[in-house]
Amino acid sequence: MSRAAILPRKAGARTPQIGRYGVTAVAAGLLSLSSGGLLLAQNPEEVEVRVTHVAGTVHMLEGAGGNVGVSAGPDGVLLVDDQFDWMADKIRAAIAKLGSDKPRFVLNTHWHGDHTGGNASFAANGTLIAHRRVRERLAEGLRRDSGRETPPAPPEALPVISFDESLTVHFNGETIVALHFPHSHTDGDSVIYFEQANVVHMGDLFFSGRFPFIDLESGGSVEGLIHAVESVLARIPADAKLIPGHGPLSKPSDLEAYHEMLISTSALVRQQIASGKSLEEIQQLGLGERWQSWSWQFIDEQRFIETLYRGLAGQPFPAGSYKQH
Repeated sequence: MSRAAILPRKAGARTPQIGRYGVTAVAAGLLSLSSGGLLLAQNPEEVEVRVTHVAGTVHMLEGAGGNVGVSAGPDGVLLVDDQFDWMADKIRAAIAKLGSDKPRFVLNTHWHGDHTGGNASFAANGTLIAHRRVRERLAEGLRRDSGRETPPAPPEALPVISFDESLTVHFNGETIVALHFPHSHTDGDSVIYFEQANVVHMGDLFFSGRFPFIDLESGGSVEGLIHAVESVLARIPADAKLIPGHGPLSKPSDLEAYHEMLISTSALVRQQIASGKSLEEIQQLGLGERWQSWSWQFIDEQRFIETLYRGLAGQPFPAGSYKQH
């Protein structure tokens, strides 16, 4: 994978900035995500971390929350995302077997607590990095239309490096590039490219084989997500390996299928909106047999239709409609 193929194509990118940002606190026992779907009232003691070697220095960890990317080699350990706070000790035990339980760097793909919850634990020995909007959202917190509130991050969880468009880390013989895709899953999502290993960590731009959570209240966009996936597909080789935010280790063909689902379902809902149908009428009609298997515990067909409808029609979510993962 060439560097020229994955860096932003426009000139004038700003220099990465030193700063501080926070981490969302998500209490154990509430909603959480794992590679297998939604887990309710989860017992942390029952969660196991599965380690998969992907390519080169890169591994994938699956436990509770978003998938974690790991680069382990002579320079030490680098993490991409760190799940929930209560998973930190289990992640440490897993990465200790790869070389060190003290990662030197942690890159957050976006601000949600199932990807940033371990920040406070890992910040004691490592440097936390994220897009500027991740820093801002974690530091500010969020009160959703449903009334549910995510408080601002505690100071001890705040990282020290933020960036606007892209950032590069040279580590373990890898050129590791974080590239921002605005207004997609949220407004602060980054895709992480491991150039030498030919591995891409997609964060929550990619829910492999399932309907995605598009966080409209955090600056996410249906059309922006489609554009971001198209951009990634145009940049990566056919033999790249993809770590999704949720779901199994994947291939570009899996991302193509995901893109086709987004295109087809959004076109259908857009057409029905144009014909004057209400949300309830569109939900009653459904998305068709082809996409039934993409429903899962957290985002079923009805909830995904609501996301598409409100995202495409520009309507806010009513109280109680959505919960953050």
